[in-house]
Amino acid sequence: MELNEAKTKAAELRRVIERNNRLYYEKDAPELSDYEYDALMRQLKALEAEHPELITADSPTQRVGGAASGRFPKVTHAVKMESLQDAFSLDELREFDRRVRETVDDPVYIVEAKIDGLSVSLEYRNGRLVRGSTRGDGVVGEDVTANLATVRDIPKQLPGGAASLPEFLEVRGEVYMPREAFVRLVEEQELADKAPFKNPRNAAAGSLRQKDSRITAGRGLSIFVFNIQQIEGRRITGHKEGLDYLKSLGFTVSPRYSAFLNIEDAIEEIGRIGELRGSLPFDIDGAVIKVDSLAQREQLGSTNKYPRWAIAFKYPPEEKETELLSVDITVGRTGVLTPTAVFQPVFLAGTTVSRAILHNEEFIRQLDVRIGDTIRVRKAGDIIPEVVAVTHHKAGAAPFAMPSVCPSCGEPVVHLEDEAALRCINPECPAQSLRNIIHFASRGAMDIDGLGKAVTAQLVGQGLVHSAADLYDLTREQLLGLEKFKEKSADNLLRAIEASKQNNLDKLLFGLGIRNIGDKAAALLAEQFGSMQAVREASAETISAIDGFGGVMAESVVAFFAREGTTDLIRRLADAGVNMQWQGEPKTDKLAGKTLVVTGTLATLSRAEAEALIVKNGGKASGSVSKKTAYVVAGEAAGSKLTRAQQLGVPVLTEQEFLQLLD
Repeated sequence: MELNEAKTKAAELRRVIERNNRLYYEKDAPELSDYEYDALMRQLKALEAEHPELITADSPTQRVGGAASGRFPKVTHAVKMESLQDAFSLDELREFDRRVRETVDDPVYIVEAKIDGLSVSLEYRNGRLVRGSTRGDGVVGEDVTANLATVRDIPKQLPGGAASLPEFLEVRGEVYMPREAFVRLVEEQELADKAPFKNPRNAAAGSLRQKDSRITAGRGLSIFVFNIQQIEGRRITGHKEGLDYLKSLGFTVSPRYSAFLNIEDAIEEIGRIGELRGSLPFDIDGAVIKVDSLAQREQLGSTNKYPRWAIAFKYPPEEKETELLSVDITVGRTGVLTPTAVFQPVFLAGTTVSRAILHNEEFIRQLDVRIGDTIRVRKAGDIIPEVVAVTHHKAGAAPFAMPSVCPSCGEPVVHLEDEAALRCINPECPAQSLRNIIHFASRGAMDIDGLGKAVTAQLVGQGLVHSAADLYDLTREQLLGLEKFKEKSADNLLRAIEASKQNNLDKLLFGLGIRNIGDKAAALLAEQFGSMQAVREASAETISAIDGFGGVMAESVVAFFAREGTTDLIRRLADAGVNMQWQGEPKTDKLAGKTLVVTGTLATLSRAEAEALIVKNGGKASGSVSKKTAYVVAGEAAGSKLTRAQQLGVPVLTEQEFLQLLD
């Protein structure tokens, strides 16, 4: 390729790659699959290899990952968190072996699964977790200590006395979302008509970057620790020795790691791991070969981006062709029409699949979908089936068109402003009623155990339930008349419905399914206004003044309570004995008008708990220190925020002084 043509092509590749880097690392919402992204990177590397004069210091081939997002305090890593060179063929692994043996003699290789998650650093001083951070660009990451502290697999205090523990230990691990937790989260997002995460990796990254650590805690994240970055007070000579030691300290380490004396045996292990891929309870996107000896690693060194002592083999995505039989249209609880492809069953990534979401009208138009087409399907993240492309049109078939009327109620559907989706706006639509009741009973809302989709569908189908209020009129005799209901299951469901009456107001507000109002926003409404009546009477201007609310959210609340059917629904729920009051601890005004910043690790409170106390006492919890900051609450290993407070003359409180201030 001529230099000018190569220069133009390289610039375009960098633009697309950089855009996806921002989406992937900072927004957790990539537009490209891993395989498509890797293909672009390989094209860019090939161009730069052919024309070295095109290589620039800021090229994505020369840098690690993405930048820290700015939502959290920045952390500079003492040991660079490098990424790995990728291989897509076995010959590339053999070439890696050849390069290693040019520098060191008789290397021992450790092969382990490559977990597809978010890379983090955990720092321990005298056995106690003092800081956790994301990789970022490998040099600067984000301080997400409070969120990492909610991951159950992460030890907060290492076992053993101080004398037996290293004075300082930094380990590197991969935070991931187990497949079961991911499927549950996607179901909850779809039920709430929210855009679901595309794969477990993005779900893990999005969950770890929540400003509210309570959200992170509810996402079921886990971690595998796979490397010692730094250690003081103990000598480790090999990678496998390090993993064994970390396991003895209570860390959950790489789930499968074995030593091999030659590359062919290592390649066979990669094949074995690949065969297990579909049966694992977590997502992997490859396997890693690492030189075991730390001394040999020192000899081999690193490039600007990759260590020369490790390489990652990436498994190709499994795709299959099949025939599109039909497109089913479902109606969500907010009226959104979702098209689903129904195709001849195919076996993919360990299971047989026959359906895949087609997203919306624009997606169908771009693919030019026609009934009878040959389509190519795969599993996003090896879990969620998706249609990748149409490979062959059926002769004479017309392009598929979305319906102009709701398939549930027959009313016309509309495109609302700035929405790609079609929506049924009939409030009496039966499909929306079913979805609304399912949402009302879901775990994050009224949490009515035993009232799942199948039971709700029976209740609605038999005409026993038309709205959430009807649940509280159900009788034992009615339930016993349903399929598969026995006396015990009927009694259990009635007890769960009765118990839900005592739920706090925020659960009820979330359960009502107000558009654009999630569980966190519902909690803010309940805490701010204190009663259902006060929420109903609040103006959009008053609601939008709540910290964390916007104008669209406020208008959604006002519009919901202005609907004709809402008044009757709230009245019936109240008559049934459903709690309409906020039952949280009363606020005080001890910190009214004051902004506080919490930094470092506190002895008895998590950062989230300390910030909750600030808000509960009328103050504002901030993530950055300024001249307007009233106090900084500093714990162990407080960093740049403490320094900034001292520079500005902001009063600094210990945890004890902070608690005394509130006493």
